[in-house]
Amino acid sequence: MADKTRKLFEDVSSADAVRPAAQTGVIDRGRGGARGAIRVWLMMLFALVFIMIAVGGMTRLTDSGLSITEWRPVTGAIPPLNADDWASEFEKYRQIDEYQIQNAGMSLAEFKVIYWWEWGHRQLGRVIGLVWFVGFMWFLLRRQIPAGWTPRLLLLGALGGAQGAIGWWMVASGVTTGEGMLDVASYRLATHLGLAFVILGVIAWYAMLLGRPERDLMQARRAKEARQYGLATGLLHLSFLQILIGALVAGIDAGRYFVDWPLMQGQVFPPDAFSIEPVWRNFFENPGLVQFVHRVTGYLLAIFGVVVWLRGRKSAHAGTRFAFNAVMAALALQIVVGVVTVLYAAPVHIALVHQALAVVLWVLILRARFLSQYPIATSLRGTRA
Repeated sequence: MADKTRKLFEDVSSADAVRPAAQTGVIDRGRGGARGAIRVWLMMLFALVFIMIAVGGMTRLTDSGLSITEWRPVTGAIPPLNADDWASEFEKYRQIDEYQIQNAGMSLAEFKVIYWWEWGHRQLGRVIGLVWFVGFMWFLLRRQIPAGWTPRLLLLGALGGAQGAIGWWMVASGVTTGEGMLDVASYRLATHLGLAFVILGVIAWYAMLLGRPERDLMQARRAKEARQYGLATGLLHLSFLQILIGALVAGIDAGRYFVDWPLMQGQVFPPDAFSIEPVWRNFFENPGLVQFVHRVTGYLLAIFGVVVWLRGRKSAHAGTRFAFNAVMAALALQIVVGVVTVLYAAPVHIALVHQALAVVLWVLILRARFLSQYPIATSLRGTRA
């Protein structure tokens, strides 16, 4: 009986001796893929889209957007190569209302300036599409895309394709003859710019997700600060609305009509705010009303921004508190630049800074929202746990 007991314990001991050691990082390996490399690729796309927004702003501010009157996604990549090509492109431009009403008598040399701005804008869009396609196919064929990420990366390509189509839909609204159109439709411009910010936001969110291991994200989500996450989401939505309204302002050059602040031509409410029939068109086409709405939305954004910031300061995590401080600083700077833009009648260089700061603020709000959902744990000494 004693021998059998010893034999039993010896068998158990033997089994323990060959038991494999506990493995760590199984979640990350199972969902693997080239997370770091894909993140670098996404950051390249982010930089290109940021430049695209800036170039688009310059194209708008220099009235270059209608200089190319056709949409040729492939052959349009080749610019005019000789005098006959340039003469042909110039003749097409001379047929539309913008030339006949606003730029009659423009020289070929002047036309080339606005043509190159629009060509560069479209060419940069092609480059972004190419960078996305090459990168996606590279990671897909090498099977380096993490589990569950293929649809997300495909979404970026779909959004980029939609942006190209919307870009032409926007330009087509201004390529008219006999209709008196001098610019693209402002609501189409707002749609185009709005989608650009959506694409930028999606890329930034993906890059933030890939910047931390899957295991870390799963653990961090348990410490989600739900209330400030909700407030940050609300601030994100309100800032997006303000971006769209800003595009309406740019679309009709409303920023150059009223150059006093805080009043508008000495009044709280602009004169002739509802002079266009039917009434609803005033919200898109009346410079006074459009700029007034942009100003009021800015005030609301500032007030709500302070509320969100005060809540963010109560976060238990130093990184999250810093993120909300950065949002508040960017928002304050954007308000100051916005006022300066009005007072100086929206000159190109100040207007571009205003637009660039909108991108910075947008991404910083996204960052604060992300850290509210996935906080970085810190020790009592303030170091990362």
